[in-house]
Amino acid sequence: MTLRIYNTLTGKKEEFTPISPPKVGMYVCGVTVYDLCHIGHARSAIVFDVIYRYLRHSGFDVNYIRNFTDIDDKIINRAKELSIEWDEVATKFIDEFNIDMAALGLLKPNIEPKATDHISEMIEMIQSLVDNGKAYEINGSVYFSVKSFPQYGSLSKRNIEELQSGIRIEINDEKQDPLDFALWKASKPGEPAWESPWGSGRPGWHIECSAMSRKYLGITFDIHGGGKDLVFPHHENEIAQSHACSGEAPVNVWLHNGFVNVNAEKMSKSLGNFCTIKDALALYHPEIIRYFVLTSHYRSPVDFTDTALSDARKNLARFYDLLSIENSLVPSESDSIKSDSSMVTKFNELMDDDFNTATTLAYLGSELRKYNKIRAEFERMHQKSERYEKAKHHLKRGVFTLRQLGQTLGLFMEKPDNFVKQFKAAKLTEVGMSNDELELQIDEREKARAEKNFEKADQLRDNLAKKGIRLQDTPKGAVWTVDFN
Repeated sequence: MTLRIYNTLTGKKEEFTPISPPKVGMYVCGVTVYDLCHIGHARSAIVFDVIYRYLRHSGFDVNYIRNFTDIDDKIINRAKELSIEWDEVATKFIDEFNIDMAALGLLKPNIEPKATDHISEMIEMIQSLVDNGKAYEINGSVYFSVKSFPQYGSLSKRNIEELQSGIRIEINDEKQDPLDFALWKASKPGEPAWESPWGSGRPGWHIECSAMSRKYLGITFDIHGGGKDLVFPHHENEIAQSHACSGEAPVNVWLHNGFVNVNAEKMSKSLGNFCTIKDALALYHPEIIRYFVLTSHYRSPVDFTDTALSDARKNLARFYDLLSIENSLVPSESDSIKSDSSMVTKFNELMDDDFNTATTLAYLGSELRKYNKIRAEFERMHQKSERYEKAKHHLKRGVFTLRQLGQTLGLFMEKPDNFVKQFKAAKLTEVGMSNDELELQIDEREKARAEKNFEKADQLRDNLAKKGIRLQDTPKGAVWTVDFN
């Protein structure tokens, strides 16, 4: 099956054909660095990390660019609040962003350009637009003339006339048309500024991404991504100014991920449901957050709830429980492990359908159940039988393939025993029991068994089972695990 991607511009899934295969140019709008990142940023970052990983898995040579907006009104205002320089704010929150992304297990993009390092490229584009009659200067500021670009609204499916009727005209607005947007802003006293042909000032937000994507990926490139909130006006304005500058469409495929709600409500500081990535990571292992994000299609909204994260933890633990037997299945010299080709084919088929991680994880879950049945049968077999060796080889192949495919999604990167240990600890916390208390109950049961008080021993075992804690008797004594089902 050929990779098909939903293109926001056309409103349909299209067969993906790179401009210069196998090379793929992908630009994703990064963050404005004035505060800590929240779970909405985490979702977008994870989505495009998986897309990046899968494109590489599919044999593409991806040049992945993700920018930092390091000059903006929000940054300037935050600097005033903190009584520090604007560039100190930017540096501080770029560092915090990098810490968060590393914690979430994201691959680094090829290039992470900062807006302030590309002022000359922005000025060059703005000058071209002025020269072509697509932009105009007033009092040291430069604005793009939306009416000069007839295709305006094609990405967001908005009509210019309807947009104009819905705009409130501000007093003393110097623009020729309320829809026109700033390419260059004349400097105000005390604000950071750069010299330009129109006087001292700084760039508008939209021109930043156009200039940086053009520098690193060319006039027209393959994929541009970001959150759904960027469709209008940011990406709409990018298309207008880039196309008007070069005469060519800047991007072939536009990708946008859906929103994140918290307990069915829009995330907002005023509602008290605002959750930073650091807040989330204090409660959940980063792969749990990633697994949760990937259980929904990237274009769908997701609801960040304790229940959803708890389900993600359980499901992820089930995978790790199977993967934990990997070390006990060491192959002999004559037993080379190969992937389960049918699993790989199905995985690729599902992911080729617009990176559908939701159906892909559901499929891997069905494969997990299949291999768990094989595992149960294997553990009951006589170790010296021919059937035992065949089952062992089959199990090794399944575990190997699940790990391999999971890592294409950025999952199963942890040592299985470590994750299972964390899950077991979380389970004890969930049922309100300490490890010492559990060990006391296990010791009490061992004592009851030694005294042949099997009724009491069975009752202690059953009470733990009701809490999702399973005991397994071995020659060295009872060991405990949790119910992953």
